[in-house]
Amino acid sequence: MNFPKLKRTLLGSLLLGTSALAFAGASSPPSARVVLQVYDAAEIKSVCAAAIAKAQLQVSQIEALPLDKVSTANTIDAWNRMSIEADSAIDLIYLLGSVHVDKSARDAAEACILQGTALRTEFMQREALYRRFLAVKPTAPHARKLKRDLLDEFEDTGVALGTEARARAKVIINRLEELNQEFSRHVRENKTRLTFTPDELRGMPKDYLEKAKRDDQGNYLLSFDYPDFLPFLANADDEAARKRYYIGYQRRGGERNLVILNEITHLRLELAKLYGLPSFAHYVIRRRMAETPENVLDFLDGVKDAVRELEKREVEELRALKATALGKPLAEVVIGRWDVPYYQEKLRKSRFAIDEEALRAYFPTLPSVEWALNVASRLYGVTFKQVSVPTWHEDVRYYDVLDARSGKFLSGIYLDLFPRDGKYKHAAAFPVRNVSKKAGRTPVSVLVTNFDRKGLTHEEVRTLFHELGHVLHGVLSRADYEPQGGTNVMRDFVEAPSQMFEEWARRAESIALLRLSCGGCPVLGPDLIGRLDEARKYGSGVKYSRQHLYAAFDMALAGPIPGDAMTTWIRMESETPLGYVEGTQLPGNFGHIAGGYAAGYYGYMWSEVLALDMLSAFGSNIMNPKVGHRFRDVILANGGQVPAQVLVRKFLGRKPSSKAFFAEITGKR
Repeated sequence: MNFPKLKRTLLGSLLLGTSALAFAGASSPPSARVVLQVYDAAEIKSVCAAAIAKAQLQVSQIEALPLDKVSTANTIDAWNRMSIEADSAIDLIYLLGSVHVDKSARDAAEACILQGTALRTEFMQREALYRRFLAVKPTAPHARKLKRDLLDEFEDTGVALGTEARARAKVIINRLEELNQEFSRHVRENKTRLTFTPDELRGMPKDYLEKAKRDDQGNYLLSFDYPDFLPFLANADDEAARKRYYIGYQRRGGERNLVILNEITHLRLELAKLYGLPSFAHYVIRRRMAETPENVLDFLDGVKDAVRELEKREVEELRALKATALGKPLAEVVIGRWDVPYYQEKLRKSRFAIDEEALRAYFPTLPSVEWALNVASRLYGVTFKQVSVPTWHEDVRYYDVLDARSGKFLSGIYLDLFPRDGKYKHAAAFPVRNVSKKAGRTPVSVLVTNFDRKGLTHEEVRTLFHELGHVLHGVLSRADYEPQGGTNVMRDFVEAPSQMFEEWARRAESIALLRLSCGGCPVLGPDLIGRLDEARKYGSGVKYSRQHLYAAFDMALAGPIPGDAMTTWIRMESETPLGYVEGTQLPGNFGHIAGGYAAGYYGYMWSEVLALDMLSAFGSNIMNPKVGHRFRDVILANGGQVPAQVLVRKFLGRKPSSKAFFAEITGKR
C-alpha cells in the first residue's frame, strides 16, 4: 500500500537461533543500522516544522537557479536530497500516526501530514521550479525517468493551469488529504465493543472464548479488530448474533464518513474538470499501466463474465447447506452475507476436512513469521538478524537485513504484529525510509498487522506473506533516487510482487521449511497441503465477484456522474446474488477509495494478472534461488526507476498473459 519510547520484552527472543539461514550472518556495523526515532506529540510538531522549513529552503535554492545553469546535479540530485530529508521526517511521522500508543501523538502526526501535503502542493505549483525541471537535460536513464515523473506531478497538481484554476486545485488537493485523514481516523479510533451473551458464542473455539474480554455479568465484549470479528463470523452458530456483528462491523466508520466520502468524490470530479477531463478516473488512470478508464472497465467486464455463473452456483450450494442444517425446505431459506463465512467454513470442514481455526496449531504466530522470513532468505539471498532497538511498543521487533553472500548490510525491517487500541486496524507495509543508491541511503520498512498472538489461520498466513512481499519490495530496492525507491511504482503494479509472494504460503516446497522454526508443531503432510489447495480454489466465484463489485463501485464514484456513495452502493450491491444488507454502510469503511486507491481498486486484480504470470518463471521449482535472485534484481531492486511494463517483460522474456489469472478466479489453477 505503497508509517514514549517503551521498554522491550523478551517476546522477540522466541524468534532467535532456530534457523541458521534466516537469522545467522555477519554482524552489521552499528553505523549502518538506522533506528527509527519515536517522538511524543511535542517532538512530532517540532520535527515536522523543522523538516518543512528545511525543504522550503532547499526547494527555493533550486528555484533560484539561472535557467541556463541547470544541471542534473543541481536539480535532479538536489531534489533527491530534499526528498530524502523531508521524507525521513514525514514518512516516519505518518507511521507514528497509525501505530503510536499515545492519541495526542497520533493527532499531532495527522496535523503534520496535512502540513506536508500542503507543502508538496505548493512546491508542485511553482512555475519557476517547474521551468527548471523542464530545462534540465539528464543523460542517465533513471534521472530521465525521475524528471518525467516530476513533470507529471507538477502538471497533475496544476502548475500549467490558469491562475484561478491553479488556486482552486491547491485548495482541492489539500482538502482531499484533510478528509482522507479524518475518514481514516474514524475507523482507526473506533473503540466500540458489542456485547454478546455466552449462548450467542456457541460454536466458538475454546481459545477464542478464553482470550475474549467479558463484563461483570459474564457477557462477551467483542471489538471490530480482525482477531475478534473474522473467527466469529466463521464459527458462531447463532445466526442473529452473526448478523448483528456483521452489520455493526459494516457501520464502524459512522455516518460522518459517508458525508466525507461524498465530499471527496465531488472534489475529485471538480479537480479532473479543471484539466478538461470528464472524470477523476481519466485524471488518475492516464498515469497507470491501464492507461484509460475504458481499458479498466473492459477488464472488469471480463472478470464479471468469468465468475458470474460460478458465484450463483456457490451461493446456491451454501443455501442448500443452510437448508439442510436448519431442516427447512430450500424454498424457505435465504442466505445472508453474514452466513457466507459460516457455511463456507462448514463446507470446507465436510468436503476438504479443513478447519481454519484448527490450523492455528499448525501456524503459531511467531514461528510462522520466522518461517516467512526464512523463505524470503532462501529465495532472495538475504539473511535477517534480530537486534534489540528502542521501538514504539514492547511487541515490536526489529531485524537487520543482510546480503547472504557478502554479509553486507542492506536495510532494516520492523514488525508490529498484534492489535491494540488506536492502532491501524488492517494489515499494511509502511515504507518509512526509501532507498537512494546515489546518496548511500539504506531503506527501512515496517510491517503492521493485527494477528492473533497464538496462531494464524491459513488465510492469515497468506496475509502475512502478502504484506511481507511489500516490505521486501521496499527493503530490497536499489533505486538510484529516493522518490523511485521500493513500492513507489504504478498503483496497478504495486500489488504484483506481494501477490506473487502469497504462493509460497501454500506450496509444499516452502511449507517444508516451517519445521525449522516450529519443531514441535503438527506436521502439514502432503494430504493436508493438497486439501488446503483444493479448499483455496473453493469460493472463487463469491470472492472475485466481491472484488469486482469493489472495483466497479470505485470506478462509479470516480466516473463522470458520481452519485451519492451510499445510494450507489445499495444499488450495485442489490444487483448481486447476495443482495444488499439493510443497515450496513460499507462505503463509510472503504478507506482504499477515500485514500490512495481511488480509481485504482481494480489494480488488485490487474496486478494479480502479472503476479500469477510472473510465477511461471519458476516452473516446477518454486524454491529456485536462481529465479528468485533474478526477480530480486529485475523487479524488486529497480523499484519505480524503470516502467513496470518494461520490468515485467524483461523478467518474463515475453508479453504478459492473463491465462493464469482467469484460471485462478474460476478455481481452475
